[in-house]
Amino acid sequence: MSHLTPDDVRKVAELAQLEIAPGALEAVATQLSSILDYVEILGEVNTEGVEPLAHPLELVNVFREDEPTEMLPRELALKNAPKTDGKYFIVPAILEGGE
Repeated sequence: MSHLTPDDVRKVAELAQLEIAPGALEAVATQLSSILDYVEILGEVNTEGVEPLAHPLELVNVFREDEPTEMLPRELALKNAPKTDGKYFIVPAILEGGE
């Protein structure tokens, strides 16, 4: 059985660049120890002859065919925009020299 200390959690949190409140270190250590114990149990399962899977369920492509349709009216496209001049979306400049 795994037992992580608050110091272990603090070190891993620093490596992962995560902030964990000092008062939560003990609780997080207990929770992570429980998770590692469960993973250890899963590691004991005999998987000989079992094909590895990328996903437990068979996936089917659910995308529709790309077909041209009527264009969305400008007024409807701009309706929920935070900023617009009535013709275009107004967005913050992200390139140098922009307004």
